[in-house]
Amino acid sequence: MTAPAQISLTRTQNPAVKPADASLSFGKVLTDHMFIMNYTEGKGWHDPRVVPYAPLSMDPATSVLHYGQAVFDGLKAYRGADGAIRLFRARRHAERLNKSCRALCIPELDPELVRQSFEAIVAADHDWVPHAPGTSLYIRPTVIATDVMLGVHPAHSYIYFVICSPVGAYYKEGVKPVRILATDNHVRAVQGGLGEAKTAANYAASLSAQQEAERAGYTQVLWLDGVERKWIDEVGTMNIMMQIGDEVITPPLAGTILDGVTRNSILTLLRDWGVNVSERRVSIDEVMQAGRDGTLKEMWGTGTAAVVSPVGQLGYKGEVISIGNGQTGALTQKLYDAIVGIQYGRAEDKHGWMSEVKLPVEA
Repeated sequence: MTAPAQISLTRTQNPAVKPADASLSFGKVLTDHMFIMNYTEGKGWHDPRVVPYAPLSMDPATSVLHYGQAVFDGLKAYRGADGAIRLFRARRHAERLNKSCRALCIPELDPELVRQSFEAIVAADHDWVPHAPGTSLYIRPTVIATDVMLGVHPAHSYIYFVICSPVGAYYKEGVKPVRILATDNHVRAVQGGLGEAKTAANYAASLSAQQEAERAGYTQVLWLDGVERKWIDEVGTMNIMMQIGDEVITPPLAGTILDGVTRNSILTLLRDWGVNVSERRVSIDEVMQAGRDGTLKEMWGTGTAAVVSPVGQLGYKGEVISIGNGQTGALTQKLYDAIVGIQYGRAEDKHGWMSEVKLPVEA
């Protein structure tokens, strides 16, 4: 294991007023500090530090603004009933950040240093981690290219930074099913592209289809493959799973979808429980037919923000099918309860997914 990095800390002289837990939503309030580190060609990544939260100053010709070399990730810190603050699968998030970096020709970071950066910023802003059930501290690590130039080639300098936001419970009144719309008019990703990376470009490309779905009365878009436009990829910004008969199916990691940390965690739990799980291609026609004949028992999205998001209705080419009578399925609820139980320290962490943040002595 890499030795602990020498991460300097400069505390803010103007701490912000912390919002009440009950008022929290997602991503609208930022904490007092940020982690930042620089990359210079020939020197590598250097000068890791926690500093007061502040704007980044960029020249109008900064390359990220023109050529989109930007990647990010997202994870959460949870305050348990025992008062301890823990991160969920921090190392895997660090490794996934590097996978995104590779896709955009961004120099990789030491995964252990990335993990330490998560701990350093949470330790600095530990009093921002909310206490109410279901709340957490969202952590956003990001890498951007910072060369000042107009020219299409990988940059020679970068900034890695981490910011945090206290967030409210995703489901304030219990897990609620959503309506999703399968689209063959828009394409999220193709093999050989950026679909398996968490990049700014992927999210920008999703906005038009998302607005179209919302105008039609749906919550999210169900993305189909970009070639035949028949194979299911993802739902919104989440991985997708469904139970047809006694088989739980999720699309394989074949270059077009994100290797979701929650996806991986849920697959692990399902296999622990002896559930028949398949990572295979599944067509929209197969799913719609299963909905018609009653074999489509449950469907849900998986991701950091919601953990699981049950699907109650699926629309495609003017047809709408109801899944589980529009109610949250038993397996979906069991998965949600299991993951959340581990995250908040209420359930046994058999796989060692949680890591406790060492707080400063004054805490």
